[in-house]
Amino acid sequence: MKKISAAFDGLKFSKATLDYAIDLTKHSQAILTGVFLEDFLYHSFNLYDMVGSEGISSTKLKRLMDKDKVKRQDAVQLFKKACSEKKVNYIVHQDESFAINDLLKESIYGDLVLIGAQETMNHFQQDKPTPFVKDLLASSQCPVLVVPGIYRPIDRVTLLYDGRPSSVYAIKMFNYLFPWLSKTPVEVVFAQDDDKSTKLPDELLFKELIACYYPQVNYKILKGEPEKALLSHLQNLSSNNVVVMGAYSRGTVSRMFSASMANRLMEALDVPMFIAHK
Repeated sequence: MKKISAAFDGLKFSKATLDYAIDLTKHSQAILTGVFLEDFLYHSFNLYDMVGSEGISSTKLKRLMDKDKVKRQDAVQLFKKACSEKKVNYIVHQDESFAINDLLKESIYGDLVLIGAQETMNHFQQDKPTPFVKDLLASSQCPVLVVPGIYRPIDRVTLLYDGRPSSVYAIKMFNYLFPWLSKTPVEVVFAQDDDKSTKLPDELLFKELIACYYPQVNYKILKGEPEKALLSHLQNLSSNNVVVMGAYSRGTVSRMFSASMANRLMEALDVPMFIAHK
């Protein structure tokens, strides 16, 4: 049995993240851990909300803290109810320290972390990928699935390949976690500067591996500067597509799958993105 951990902000609960988590957990017959991150520095209110006629009001502060506590517990109950209705095995973790540290620890003991692309773990709105999501992707000890704010069933797969072990590792991990998606339309995309070559790196070995996972695959070789070529191609994807890529770790030397490129893909695309690195 696999273990999927879905990260939630109880103060800004994401229904889309819940729907993706339940759908993927049911298909993989996994156990779903709802990780409710309660960073003790993060609240829904700000300094001005706590001020009374004589400065900071302890009464106001307690009322605001209690309100946040109720809202977080309501989110947990919503998660439990949805899992029970869909007959999904679940666990609830309510972590109350530093949110990013708690979630990274969860990643050590899970097969996948699922998180919404807009999660910030603060009351500010930030562009995707948010700093919180970037920190998770850079240091996670298991693959991460970053999902959009609207749930759409996944029925197509795009595998990004750059000839490096990290991209192959991501494909292996994706197949391990979601083997049933091998029956959906699958595309392998490779981008290169060299206009003359028409072959994939290590083509024979790579195609032998892919044939073990996906019986019917469409291969697409893009010409031109990799980042522009990829963005142009991927922007035409169906909203039901999932994109699989490797190498987000800090210090990566892969030109095609550097962290900066992954960030730009997440900015431009509104589809689930599966990211894994060793």
